[in-house]
Amino acid sequence: MLMTDSFVIVPTYNEADNLDDLISQLLALPVAVGVIVVDDNSPDGTGELADKWAAK
Repeated sequence: MLMTDSFVIVPTYNEADNLDDLISQLLALPVAVGVIVVDDNSPDGTGELADKWAAK
């Protein structure tokens, strides 16, 4: 189990173009962080992209 120092909650709507970069940068921080993406039923695939990250 991954131990995290903090969690970052990312509210999203139509952010599929930005989500990969944001999550990559958050995971590259020098502290362990958990990322929680909350999508508001985006029609652009943001939720599906977040699901792919969650499966990693």
